[in-house]
Amino acid sequence: MHNLRWMKDAYTLPIGTSIGHVHLKVSNLSRSLEFYCELLGFKLMAMYGDQAAFISAGGYHHHIGLNTWYSKDASPAPVHSTGLFHTAILYPTRKDLAFAFHRLRLVNYPITGASDHGVSEAIYLNDPDQNGVELYVDRPRDQWPTKKDGSIEMYTRSLDIASLMKEIE
Repeated sequence: MHNLRWMKDAYTLPIGTSIGHVHLKVSNLSRSLEFYCELLGFKLMAMYGDQAAFISAGGYHHHIGLNTWYSKDASPAPVHSTGLFHTAILYPTRKDLAFAFHRLRLVNYPITGASDHGVSEAIYLNDPDQNGVELYVDRPRDQWPTKKDGSIEMYTRSLDIASLMKEIE
């Protein structure tokens, strides 16, 4: 690791900076497209031969890239190794998250967790290659729990699924 202690001034990313997309190594492109497009609802934007696909929410060039360049027919990465923990997909409303959860239940897709983090509510699952996926919705900032010093107080509690599902009743 490079020694950055010589830098005198702290650096903070500019306001408006965001993370644009994630690119995942997958073992089977068509299986991954079925999961991300048919189940979760992403739209296929472009193919790169038969080895890569670029998918989007809302018509952006791509939010997720999927490729088999180094991973065709490979096994999932070991759980106890370095790498991506999960990809987080932010839904615009709580109702949208409820609908996504409902779709997963309709096909009995395995859920690995459902949490209330104070600042957000989240459903966790794995894609076909065991890459973690978080489907979540943020609470309005004025509802985020804070500590006495004003910092955010995130936590992990069980998600109230019954309350979430009332969004689509």
